[in-house]
Amino acid sequence: MSPEPTIGVLALQGDVREHLAMLAGCGARGLAVRRPDELGVVDALIIPGGESTTMVKLAAVFDLLEPIRSRLKEGLPALGTCAGMIMLADRLVGGPEDQGTFGGLDVVVRRNAFGRQVDSFETEVDFAGVDGPLHAVFIRAPVVEEVGPGVEVLARVASGDGGPATGRIVAVRQGQVMATSFHPEIAGDARVHRYFVDLVGARPTGPRDDAIG
Repeated sequence: MSPEPTIGVLALQGDVREHLAMLAGCGARGLAVRRPDELGVVDALIIPGGESTTMVKLAAVFDLLEPIRSRLKEGLPALGTCAGMIMLADRLVGGPEDQGTFGGLDVVVRRNAFGRQVDSFETEVDFAGVDGPLHAVFIRAPVVEEVGPGVEVLARVASGDGGPATGRIVAVRQGQVMATSFHPEIAGDARVHRYFVDLVGARPTGPRDDAIG
């Protein structure tokens, strides 16, 4: 791993430029990924928000679906935000029964858990490993409903917020794969990206212990 890792941002839709700007501020080399050869040179991958059903179809069109799945099984570090969380989940509820994902996180994720676009909201969350609360922006956000034994819960909606969002899991990590329900690239706070960049440089990549060949 080089001192300045190359971190790809899946550039099929979503907040690609915002993620690239965050990476630059964290001392990482960002690369927009639209082709398999670009995927092949990155040390890690960010999957941004967007529309998950469209994203999986575009990934297939651009011949990225299976290469991304393969690299994740081989141990590629990844960060998914909002729809990216959906795409990294091994199991989904609340969506089309045949919707595919990249996989990589032993979790059950519910799509659009807080309602429609008009139900979007912002709040402060405590994020494990980060000093001080984070301002979190939720836009048609998913939540994690179940976690496997190897998954660490990084953040929940604070109990003081009240309402149906209280206590819901909104950030998780399994090894070098992590995901957030919210959009850290929109809030302008680089601490989640810094956490991920540090994670990428922490150890060499290797296959997931539970990867299926």
